[in-house]
Amino acid sequence: MPAETATILIVDDHRAVREELAFQLGYDGFRTTEASDGPAAVLAAADPAVDLVLLDVKLPGLDGLEVLARIKQSRPELPVVMISGHGDLDTAVLAVRRGAYDFLQKPFANDRLLLSLKNALRSARLHDDNRTLRAALAADHELLGQSPALLQLRSLVQKLAPTQVPALITGENGTGKELVARQLHLQGRSADGPFVALNCAAIPADLVESELFGHEKGAFTGAIAARPGAFEQADGGTLFLDEVGDMPLPMQAKLLRALQEQVVQRVGSQQPRSVSVRVVAATNQDLERMVADKSFREDLYYRLHVVRIHLPPLRERTGDIELLAQHFLTAALARHGMPKRRLTAAALGWLAAQPWPGNVRQLRNVLEGAAVLASGSEVDVEDLRAVATPVPNRSHGGGTDWFDFAKLEDFRAATEKEFLRRKLLEFGGNIKRTAENIELQRSNLYKKLERYGLK
Repeated sequence: MPAETATILIVDDHRAVREELAFQLGYDGFRTTEASDGPAAVLAAADPAVDLVLLDVKLPGLDGLEVLARIKQSRPELPVVMISGHGDLDTAVLAVRRGAYDFLQKPFANDRLLLSLKNALRSARLHDDNRTLRAALAADHELLGQSPALLQLRSLVQKLAPTQVPALITGENGTGKELVARQLHLQGRSADGPFVALNCAAIPADLVESELFGHEKGAFTGAIAARPGAFEQADGGTLFLDEVGDMPLPMQAKLLRALQEQVVQRVGSQQPRSVSVRVVAATNQDLERMVADKSFREDLYYRLHVVRIHLPPLRERTGDIELLAQHFLTAALARHGMPKRRLTAAALGWLAAQPWPGNVRQLRNVLEGAAVLASGSEVDVEDLRAVATPVPNRSHGGGTDWFDFAKLEDFRAATEKEFLRRKLLEFGGNIKRTAENIELQRSNLYKKLERYGLK
């Protein structure tokens, strides 16, 4: 923060030193306050107006290192710069280990002191910004709902997040499995690290190893440059493996080794690379049945499934629909820069009565479309129906007239989209069953769903 807005607590048992430092810092634009012993320093540092502590090592009552420890217990984010006239390397190392930002030995040049203070304040500001950003991200990915199922889910996430315990998230498509994974990340110890999501079902089988572990230049046809895989990208953070049940069986052994050893090896390389990654997996399949069928490794299943987090479908928590709908509508209007609109009582009743085979994702998409297409200050039932079902061709008195399309390409796209939409509804949003039924590779189905905005 700028010097003119920062207040520095000067802690030294020599009055002349405190006065000299206060004069220097005041000249440089800082506000100052003072303490002459350890207990007074602890009390003064608790004041939220204090932005930094300049702390002597030798103090009456409590020594500086003990004061530092107590400050870090009560205000861990408060930067502390230690000063000493009897400095030695061991004391400096111990002070930094206990949380001091810097250690200066008396006498020190004013420029050196000023540089240390400004850097410490800048670092504290960056930490504040990161906390604010994390709070905003957590709000964007909040698990909304007040139903008993959602309250229980949030409680479980809060317990698991600070740990490194592996979690397997289960539930139908569209229930919010990635949302839960992000909450585990944002509330966990690696929140400052990256969050990397990988959809195992959307990757061709021959590219899974490269996507997970990376590759070197020339490792295979098309590898024109070296590329880190998902494990390396997520180093220091969280790797979310969505649809892990679709992981090819030969790759499951390599995934298990990476999970156990936290070591990966790029395709085409002999060099192992250490990583520190929390892996959270998700699936909409019955992995226990797959283990029995020998299509999923039993040892990998137990490695991933220490704690299960099951997400109920939206039809089992209809009490949350109104809250979710209001949130999605408000967010969509803000995103598109549109005036405020409200859902009518009839619209809320219609939403609560729907089966929602696509779960929360389908509800969000319906509200997104209705927010854009509605006119006036209200979103009513007809606005929702227009998005949730094909628009009738009123001139023909019935369903969509596919022959109104001017181009064959438009006709093909429209019919393919509607075909896929209805098949997804038929199979309850289950990508695997839909792909098998229409005899299409899951990776290709994912691409088509992405193209038509059906995901």
